[in-house]
Amino acid sequence: MPLFNMHQIRAQLGRDQRLLGLDPGQKTIGLALSDVSLMLASPYGTLRRGKLSAMAVEIRRIAEREDVGALVSGLPLSLDGSFGPAAQAARDWMMSLSEQTGLPAAMWDERLSSSAVNRMLVQDADVSRRRRAELVDKLAASYMLQGALDATAY
Repeated sequence: MPLFNMHQIRAQLGRDQRLLGLDPGQKTIGLALSDVSLMLASPYGTLRRGKLSAMAVEIRRIAEREDVGALVSGLPLSLDGSFGPAAQAARDWMMSLSEQTGLPAAMWDERLSSSAVNRMLVQDADVSRRRRAELVDKLAASYMLQGALDATAY
Protein backbone atom coordinates (compact mmCIF):
# COMPACT_ATOMS: atom_id res chain seq x y z
CA MET A 1 0.00 0.00 0.00
CA PRO A 2 1.46 3.41 -0.89
CA LEU A 3 2.08 6.11 1.67
CA PHE A 4 -0.05 9.23 1.43
CA ASN A 5 0.53 12.82 2.48
CA MET A 6 -1.34 14.19 5.48
CA HIS A 7 -3.86 16.16 3.41
CA GLN A 8 -4.79 13.00 1.50
CA ILE A 9 -5.09 11.01 4.73
CA ARG A 10 -7.41 13.60 6.28
CA ALA A 11 -9.56 13.63 3.13
CA GLN A 12 -9.89 9.81 3.18
CA LEU A 13 -11.13 9.56 6.76
CA GLY A 14 -14.75 8.71 7.37
CA ARG A 15 -16.98 10.71 9.68
CA ASP A 16 -15.73 10.56 13.29
CA GLN A 17 -12.68 8.47 12.43
CA ARG A 18 -9.41 9.09 14.25
CA LEU A 19 -5.73 8.94 13.43
CA LEU A 20 -3.32 6.68 15.28
CA GLY A 21 0.15 8.18 15.65
CA LEU A 22 3.16 5.86 15.90
CA ASP A 23 6.62 6.70 17.17
CA PRO A 24 8.76 3.61 16.52
CA GLY A 25 11.66 3.32 18.92
CA GLN A 26 14.29 0.62 19.35
CA LYS A 27 12.37 -1.31 22.02
CA THR A 28 8.88 0.15 22.02
CA ILE A 29 6.46 1.94 19.73
CA GLY A 30 4.75 4.96 21.21
CA LEU A 31 1.07 5.37 20.33
CA ALA A 32 -1.06 8.51 20.23
CA LEU A 33 -4.67 8.98 19.23
CA SER A 34 -6.36 11.99 17.69
CA ASP A 35 -9.80 13.14 18.66
CA VAL A 36 -12.59 12.77 16.08
CA SER A 37 -12.36 16.45 15.13
CA LEU A 38 -8.66 15.95 14.25
CA MET A 39 -7.62 18.87 16.42
CA LEU A 40 -5.97 17.22 19.43
CA ALA A 41 -3.52 14.34 19.82
CA SER A 42 -3.32 12.47 23.12
CA PRO A 43 -0.85 9.85 24.34
CA TYR A 44 -2.42 6.39 24.06
CA GLY A 45 0.16 3.81 25.12
CA THR A 46 3.09 1.75 23.95
CA LEU A 47 3.69 -1.57 22.24
CA ARG A 48 6.78 -3.74 22.65
CA ARG A 49 8.65 -3.84 19.38
CA GLY A 50 8.56 -7.34 17.93
CA LYS A 51 7.66 -9.18 14.78
CA LEU A 52 5.84 -6.93 12.34
CA SER A 53 2.98 -9.38 11.87
CA ALA A 54 2.24 -9.52 15.61
CA MET A 55 2.41 -5.73 15.95
CA ALA A 56 0.13 -5.34 12.92
CA VAL A 57 -2.49 -7.55 14.59
CA GLU A 58 -2.35 -5.47 17.78
CA ILE A 59 -2.47 -2.17 15.90
CA ARG A 60 -5.43 -3.44 13.87
CA ARG A 61 -7.24 -4.34 17.13
CA ILE A 62 -6.63 -0.85 18.48
CA ALA A 63 -7.79 0.65 15.20
CA GLU A 64 -11.05 -1.29 15.30
CA ARG A 65 -11.68 -0.51 18.98
CA GLU A 66 -10.94 3.23 18.59
CA ASP A 67 -12.40 3.74 15.07
CA VAL A 68 -9.03 4.63 13.57
CA GLY A 69 -9.12 5.31 9.84
CA ALA A 70 -5.40 5.82 9.16
CA LEU A 71 -1.92 5.68 10.65
CA VAL A 72 0.66 8.46 10.95
CA SER A 73 4.21 7.43 11.75
CA GLY A 74 7.23 9.49 12.61
CA LEU A 75 9.78 10.00 9.84
CA PRO A 76 13.32 10.29 11.27
CA LEU A 77 14.87 12.71 8.81
CA SER A 78 18.46 13.76 9.38
CA LEU A 79 18.92 17.04 11.25
CA ASP A 80 19.68 18.77 7.94
CA GLY A 81 16.36 17.49 6.54
CA SER A 82 17.88 14.84 4.29
CA PHE A 83 16.39 11.40 3.78
CA GLY A 84 18.98 8.99 5.19
CA PRO A 85 19.11 5.27 6.03
CA ALA A 86 16.97 5.63 9.18
CA ALA A 87 14.25 7.42 7.21
CA GLN A 88 14.35 4.74 4.50
CA ALA A 89 14.07 1.95 7.08
CA ALA A 90 11.15 3.75 8.76
CA ARG A 91 9.44 4.24 5.40
CA ASP A 92 9.83 0.55 4.48
CA TRP A 93 8.53 -0.49 7.92
CA MET A 94 5.52 1.81 7.63
CA MET A 95 4.64 0.59 4.15
CA SER A 96 4.71 -3.01 5.39
CA LEU A 97 2.66 -2.14 8.47
CA SER A 98 0.10 -0.32 6.33
CA GLU A 99 -0.14 -3.32 4.03
CA GLN A 100 -0.58 -5.78 6.91
CA THR A 101 -3.15 -3.69 8.80
CA GLY A 102 -5.05 -2.62 5.69
CA LEU A 103 -4.93 0.98 6.93
CA PRO A 104 -3.72 3.92 4.83
CA ALA A 105 -0.68 5.65 6.26
CA ALA A 106 1.32 8.84 6.14
CA MET A 107 4.64 9.83 7.65
CA TRP A 108 5.50 13.06 9.43
CA ASP A 109 8.83 14.62 10.33
CA GLU A 110 9.71 13.62 13.87
CA ARG A 111 13.08 15.32 14.17
CA LEU A 112 13.82 16.16 17.78
CA SER A 113 10.39 15.04 19.05
CA SER A 114 11.91 12.73 21.67
CA SER A 115 14.39 15.44 22.66
CA ALA A 116 11.62 18.02 23.06
CA VAL A 117 9.55 15.63 25.16
CA ASN A 118 12.53 14.69 27.35
CA ARG A 119 13.39 18.35 27.87
CA MET A 120 9.80 19.12 28.87
CA LEU A 121 9.70 16.19 31.29
CA VAL A 122 12.95 17.25 32.96
CA GLN A 123 12.54 21.03 33.02
CA ASP A 124 8.80 21.51 33.43
CA ALA A 125 7.59 18.33 35.10
CA ASP A 126 10.72 17.25 37.04
CA VAL A 127 10.06 13.61 36.14
CA SER A 128 12.54 10.93 37.26
CA ARG A 129 14.69 9.10 34.72
CA ARG A 130 12.78 5.83 35.23
CA ARG A 131 9.39 7.51 34.78
CA ARG A 132 10.66 9.40 31.68
CA ALA A 133 11.58 6.09 30.05
CA GLU A 134 7.97 4.94 30.52
CA LEU A 135 6.47 8.15 29.14
CA VAL A 136 8.75 9.40 26.37
CA ASP A 137 7.61 7.10 23.52
CA LYS A 138 3.89 7.77 23.83
CA LEU A 139 4.45 11.48 24.46
CA ALA A 140 6.75 11.68 21.42
CA ALA A 141 4.03 10.00 19.34
CA SER A 142 1.54 12.57 20.60
CA TYR A 143 3.97 15.43 19.90
CA MET A 144 4.55 14.20 16.34
CA LEU A 145 0.83 13.59 15.65
CA GLN A 146 -0.10 17.01 17.04
CA GLY A 147 2.41 18.62 14.69
CA ALA A 148 0.87 16.79 11.74
CA LEU A 149 -2.65 17.80 12.79
CA ASP A 150 -1.68 21.44 13.30
CA ALA A 151 0.15 21.70 9.98
CA THR A 152 -2.75 20.24 8.00
CA ALA A 153 -5.69 21.86 9.78
CA TYR A 154 -8.18 23.41 7.39
